Amino acid sequence: MNFKEEMKQKTEWIEEALRGFLPVETGYQKKVAEAMNYSVMAGGKRLRPMLMAESALLFGSVSQYPSEDSVKNPYVGDTFAERALSIFMAALEMIHNYSLVHDDLPAMDNDEYRRGRKTTHVVYGEGMAVLAGDSLLNYAFETAAKAFEGAQTVEEYRRIAAAMKILSVKAGIYGMVGGQCADLEAEKLGDAVTEEMLLFIHEHKTAALIQAAMMIGAVLMGASEEETAALEKCAYNIGIAFQIQDDILDVTSSLEILGKPVGSDEKNHKLTYVTMHGLEESRKQVQELSEEAIAILISFPQRNLFLEELVKQLIYREK
Repeated sequence: MNFKEEMKQKTEWIEEALRGFLPVETGYQKKVAEAMNYSVMAGGKRLRPMLMAESALLFGSVSQYPSEDSVKNPYVGDTFAERALSIFMAALEMIHNYSLVHDDLPAMDNDEYRRGRKTTHVVYGEGMAVLAGDSLLNYAFETAAKAFEGAQTVEEYRRIAAAMKILSVKAGIYGMVGGQCADLEAEKLGDAVTEEMLLFIHEHKTAALIQAAMMIGAVLMGASEEETAALEKCAYNIGIAFQIQDDILDVTSSLEILGKPVGSDEKNHKLTYVTMHGLEESRKQVQELSEEAIAILISFPQRNLFLEELVKQLIYREK
């Protein structure tokens, strides 16, 4: 099985597991549940939950991925690792999608397309989209809390608590929301935005959830503080490179390839790494960050070749 086939299969496994955690579309809250599910199931490669699962495999076997001819989903099982990982993978994907719903709103980026189809506020209205984003954030922590129900030992409780702390910090004002705040403030500053502020935005708005994914995968498998910190640095590099590549694609790609409007940064008068340093220097920085991230992954005793290739594909993606 080549990388693309393996990634397709793992994405399908994640989708299957994710569906099991989505809200039921019923009652007077049916419409917001519909909007939540529309947002979460809009497609995508499920990169953050995949990074979480693959990072876990650096520190032990989940039950390990099945053979090519097996139909067993490794994210749906009875072991502590299988249960905890599937729960936190779903929670993180909900948080990621809440952020996209809010990013697309007229008050933010005002985008009408996401992943090749109409954004949530276009389909359900601006008010319902706000509620859908709010609900996904809250529901993510409702979901994550379910991991405690399956814990049987003090060590398992400790790992879940550590994962909850990472999830909350990386999603909050000292993580993604802090980055979004700085991003909005930067729009007022225009050309006065410094490189330090720009990197702060990238680190918190983009890298924070990637850090959450890889760190949670590690702590649920019992990784040490030093190993978790190394993955945090690795994920920082991935996140910064990912965002710079996103800025590059916003200049060089098209709606048909990217699945969302290009030129939105220019339209919204956003200063990006590309406008600050140019395409050549931006591509060079992406390469340097990528190489350092891979070097960190290789430093662990247990290698994950799929994860290493996934990081490369994530950073150098064309859409």
